[in-house]
Amino acid sequence: MRVLVTGPAGQVGWECQRSLQALGDIRCIARAECDLVQPGAIRAAVREVTPDVIVNTAAYTAVDRAESEPDLAHAVNAVAPAVLAEEAKRLGASLIHLSTDYVFDGTKTAPYVEDDACNPLSVYGRTKLQGEQAILASGAAAMILRTSWVYATRGHNFLRTIVRLAGEREELRIVDDQVGSPTCAADFAEALLSIVGRLRLGGEIPWGTYHYCGRGITSWFGFARHILQTLVARRQIDAYRVVPITTREYPTAAGRPAFSALDCSRIQANFGIRLTPWQTSVEQTIDRLLA
Repeated sequence: MRVLVTGPAGQVGWECQRSLQALGDIRCIARAECDLVQPGAIRAAVREVTPDVIVNTAAYTAVDRAESEPDLAHAVNAVAPAVLAEEAKRLGASLIHLSTDYVFDGTKTAPYVEDDACNPLSVYGRTKLQGEQAILASGAAAMILRTSWVYATRGHNFLRTIVRLAGEREELRIVDDQVGSPTCAADFAEALLSIVGRLRLGGEIPWGTYHYCGRGITSWFGFARHILQTLVARRQIDAYRVVPITTREYPTAAGRPAFSALDCSRIQANFGIRLTPWQTSVEQTIDRLLA
């Protein structure tokens, strides 16, 4: 099986290219090799590789900066996935595309299911939704995997930021009225391995939209507090002080959903994938960071 991974330098892309090595010939398209704002370059790269599966983890993820760069966000998050879907269909390949909880507006009080109405609050969320819609309209054999609050041992993410700030500040002020599910990139890659592994074995794949995230729900404040508690337990810091604040006290350029927890029942039922408690994955990720 030949698998093409876009965005291999990103948090999920890096973990995916590592986990998928067991399945066959893994090829990667990095930004330096293929400019995702150039549809012609995308088509040429895909046609050169002729993959059986395309795993698209590449995205414009600077949520606040997207408000001032909507055209760039649209090119990467909406147009590029559409081109990948067209090429996948032309080749008879499958496409697995990474999307986000930010396609929702956060007005629910129970975890979002895949068929809930989308109403993104930001340019980032809108362009990611447009990418989803283009893929579904293409007729390609495609799966959209929405996830949330991704972190890893590398890259720019909330966990690494809190670990760094814990050694620099006596007090952290963290938003407590935005609720979701932290997701470890390594866990996501293992879930993806199960899905692509079924493809390799010729198993039937129920295509469509799925949710995958860490098990459990918390706020950014709760997420930060558990990171700090783990650092104390690992004797990296002696103590910590973290103060809950409201979104209003921490204004940002882009709107964010107040509640974006995802219901992952569909992916569990269709693929037998188990969710790891987000607290467990946080502790394991910190241990890898400290190793």
